[in-house]
Amino acid sequence: MMMVRRGLLAWISRVVVLLVLLCCAISVLYMLACTPKGDEEQLALPRANSPTGKEGYQAVLQEWEEQHRNYLSSLKRQIAQLKEELQERSEQLRNGQYQASDAAGLGLGRSPPEKTQADLLAFLHSQVDKAEVHAGVKLATEYAAVPFDSFTLQKVYQLETGLTRHPEEKPVRKDKRDELVEAIESALETLNNPAENSPNHRPYTASDFIEGIYRTERDKGTLYELTFKGDHKHEFKRLVLFRPFGPIMKVKNEKLNMANTLINVIVPLAKRVDKFRQFMQNFRHADEVFRCVPLSP
Repeated sequence: MMMVRRGLLAWISRVVVLLVLLCCAISVLYMLACTPKGDEEQLALPRANSPTGKEGYQAVLQEWEEQHRNYLSSLKRQIAQLKEELQERSEQLRNGQYQASDAAGLGLGRSPPEKTQADLLAFLHSQVDKAEVHAGVKLATEYAAVPFDSFTLQKVYQLETGLTRHPEEKPVRKDKRDELVEAIESALETLNNPAENSPNHRPYTASDFIEGIYRTERDKGTLYELTFKGDHKHEFKRLVLFRPFGPIMKVKNEKLNMANTLINVIVPLAKRVDKFRQFMQNFRHADEVFRCVPLSP
């Protein structure tokens, strides 16, 4: 009986020890699970700037870049196709190869291409007449007048601001800038044409271009007036070109002699005496310059 009691007490003590150890282990695990993680443990977590995150972002950026490249390539192909079509149409218009639109023209003695070219030239000349190249047209109000813009090799100036403001530099689209360059090149070809000049004339270049003015009317076309340096002092070359929504046409090529031309510069002096005194101090006398200062009481 004593042996049984001793064995039971030993077994109970072992069970109690095991329960105590189990409770301690559970407590330790609970504390580890609920305790906030330190900085070192947080660094072990995956972040957005980890190698895996960077690779993912780079893959997305490369995909977007590839899409943009494909879109730009598609736009460039479309622009190239449109340019080719426009060039073909311009060549057809220049060579007069359109077929006659009316059947009445077929009864004439000339062939259809000749009839078409004659009709085309008649239409272009009518557009020139409508664009006020040779003579002005009476308008209902001053607001109906289309103003000119001035341009040089580098800049384009807006002149419709009138006398209240100074001419302002005007931003120009690339296609409009290309049209101005084409007009200057066409004028240089005309000036350097041997049929219109003496054999000993000097070649004209873009550096001889001084300035030009142009305006575009939506139902007629674009009118250009370009001024170049002449062969002598006080001489200039002025060319008038017209683009009736087609190839550029030469309208006028004339030589200007400004030796005997009087230019009046009128400057108001009211409340500007100091400016006038400074102007007189810096003024340099020349034979072709005359000063006239009218005084009124």
